[in-house]
Amino acid sequence: MAKKEQLITGVDIGSHAVKICQLQKAGKGYKLLAVGSSTLPPGVVEDGVLQEPEVVGKVIAALFKNLKIKNPKVGISISGYSVIVKKINLEYMSDEELSEYISAEAEQYIPFDIHDVYLDFQKLPSSSQENDRSDIMLVAAKKEVIDDYLLMLKEQKLKPVLVDVDGFALENIWEEMSGNGENIALVDIGASKMNINIISEGVSVLARDIVVGSNQLTDQLVNALDIEEEEAEKIKLGMTSAEEHQETVEEIFTQTCTQWVLEIKKAIDLYQANNPDKPLKALILSGGGAKVKGLTAYIGRETGLDVILFNPFEAMIVDEKKIDRQYLDSIAPEMAIAAGLAIRQAAF
Repeated sequence: MAKKEQLITGVDIGSHAVKICQLQKAGKGYKLLAVGSSTLPPGVVEDGVLQEPEVVGKVIAALFKNLKIKNPKVGISISGYSVIVKKINLEYMSDEELSEYISAEAEQYIPFDIHDVYLDFQKLPSSSQENDRSDIMLVAAKKEVIDDYLLMLKEQKLKPVLVDVDGFALENIWEEMSGNGENIALVDIGASKMNINIISEGVSVLARDIVVGSNQLTDQLVNALDIEEEEAEKIKLGMTSAEEHQETVEEIFTQTCTQWVLEIKKAIDLYQANNPDKPLKALILSGGGAKVKGLTAYIGRETGLDVILFNPFEAMIVDEKKIDRQYLDSIAPEMAIAAGLAIRQAAF
C-alpha cells in the first residue's frame, strides 16, 4: 500500500465556535496534524441550524487557511431538534429487507414528514438476537438543515463526505482512544446544549440532547455583574477571579450547574433502573462547558462516579514544535467531536 489511508478533516460547528481537527494514521494510533478553533458571532448557528451560512463559511475558510489544511474532504456532525435518533427493535431481516422496511415504515417512528428527511440506520450488536429480533439505530435528519450545511461547505470549495451525529462521533473517538469496553456515560457540554450518551457493553443504550449549556453561565454573569462577555468567559473558566462578586458568582454557578447535574443524574438513574446488573464505571466529560471551574469535582460528588475530563489527543503523536502541548491540553475537551470525525476514512 503505497498511499497512506487518507482520513477526512473533522469540522465541528457549534453555536459558539467552529472546531477543526486533522489526523493521520500512525501505526496503530494517530498523529495530530492540525487542530484549532474559532469563535462564531452570536446567533449565526442556533439549535444546530445555520442562521447565517456565509458568516460560518468565512470562519471555516479562515481556519483552514490558518491551519494550512489542504485536505478538502470534510466530515461534520449535527445535533439538536432537526435530528432524531431512535432505537427500534424489529424482527430479524436481511439488510435489503430492512432497507425496504425502513423506507416504507419509518414514518411511525419519527415526528417528521418522511419526504423532508434523510434516513439512515445501523444494526446494533445486540443480545436480543436469539429471539429472531434485532436492535436498529434509526437516524432521521431534516433535509433543509443538512442541505444548508452541505451548500455552505461546497461554497468554500470543501467536499463534505460524511454527516455524523454529535453523540456518535464522541462515542467513536472515546472507543478508539480508550480501547476499553466498559460501561460509561459520555457527557458533552457545549455552549447551548448538553449531549448525554450512555454506552453499555459497547452499545449506545441511551442518547439525548438537552438544551442547556455553558452560555447560560456566561449570560447570567454578564447580567448579574454588568460586565462584558469576554470578562464573563474568563470568570467562568477560572482565569480571573470575581473578587467582590464572589458570592453572586458562586450562586450562579451552583444554580446552573445543579440544573446540568440533575439532567445527567436523570439519565444515569434511568439507565441504572433498567440495567441494575451493569453499573457504570465512569463519566467521561467533554465539550467547552467541561472546562467550567470546579465542574468535574462537582459532578463526581453528585453522581458518585469517577469523572474523567476527556483528552482525545493524550495518546496521539504530537509534533510539539508545531503544536504547543499546553494549548492542546487546554482545548482538548472541546475538540472531542471534531477528533471523532477526523478518525473517519475518506474512502470515497
